[in-house]
Amino acid sequence: MAGKAFRKFLPLFDRVLVERCAAETVTKGGIMIPEKAQGKVLQATVVAVGSGAKGKNGEIQPVSVKVGEKVLLPEYGGTKIVLDDKDYYLFRDGDILGKYVD
Repeated sequence: MAGKAFRKFLPLFDRVLVERCAAETVTKGGIMIPEKAQGKVLQATVVAVGSGAKGKNGEIQPVSVKVGEKVLLPEYGGTKIVLDDKDYYLFRDGDILGKYVD
């Protein structure tokens, strides 16, 4: 899943690189949803993480998510990055709203 693109790009400090999940284009009843009516996708998969940010005492505080986890993103924010013709988004660890657990 990670591929060659992530060997070229590694987030620094408390940054997290995510790939947004595909938007639902068909309802459970089989009705096609036009692009304008689709909501913004707020769920993403973590594909790379930084080493963490320095705390007040100088110790590194690790990032709270791991590669492969599904997370909930804020509606706005993040920096768009294109790697190997795919769109990814870079967020600070503190900007991620939560993670999905099994």
